[in-house]
Amino acid sequence: MIVTSTPLLRLSQGQLNLLATCPRKFQHSYLEQLSSPVNPEQEAHLTLGSRFHLLMQQREIGLPIDEILQADPQLQTWMSAFTNAAPEILTNDNDQIFRESEHYRTFQIKDYLITVIYDLLIADSQQAQILDWKTYAQKPPKSSLAKNWQTRLYMYVLAETSKYLPENISMTYWFVQVEGKPQSVQFIYDIKQHQKTAQDLNKLLDNLTEWLEKYQQGQEFPQTPEYRNACEYCQYNVRCDRLQINQSEIITHSLPKLENIQEVSL
Repeated sequence: MIVTSTPLLRLSQGQLNLLATCPRKFQHSYLEQLSSPVNPEQEAHLTLGSRFHLLMQQREIGLPIDEILQADPQLQTWMSAFTNAAPEILTNDNDQIFRESEHYRTFQIKDYLITVIYDLLIADSQQAQILDWKTYAQKPPKSSLAKNWQTRLYMYVLAETSKYLPENISMTYWFVQVEGKPQSVQFIYDIKQHQKTAQDLNKLLDNLTEWLEKYQQGQEFPQTPEYRNACEYCQYNVRCDRLQINQSEIITHSLPKLENIQEVSL
């Protein structure tokens, strides 16, 4: 007898954010693999953000970075400012501390494989710290970051896949491009947050399972309520009949805002 199993659907924080924001947008982006044009400014931002992540990764594993810095004054400025703002993060002189750039973890929940990639994980026998580099021009409010599935999922998965108690886990975002000098936003985890994340995650995945079953039967995923005003800059607003602007503005307004574009980690 041959036993076949359904492949696990792989989900990241980006997909969870899509599901939480608008299930229909998840359908178009993830299931149907639809895409929208990226304007030159957005493309340049994504490229520069990816180069900074690569720079930090190469530095962490001991590869030379001088050539990269000399070829890109912007990266050189960011790196110099970050070195001055947080020299302790770039110091690696303790053999008892685990450090890994682009640290990858997976965690299965039901029929889903949850994946996370930490820009840098620093851990000792007692505590673990997740660090994430951001190249946004503005630092989002801490309340927005706290609700974001990246913050919630990254700490949740580490607690579920390691020996660390939630209280011994933290996550710090570093915004390297904000005016003045690089700024950080730190979150300290605890068991209460962990239980709430588990509850919300399971509920979201249960909804996804139901939506997928109906999608196989020809029913589209639900749309976000119009009162949430999430459609104005969505690239699918025409497809979803949610366009509320003059036709001459379609191209401009259907493109996503720069700050809403996910950075691409290498």
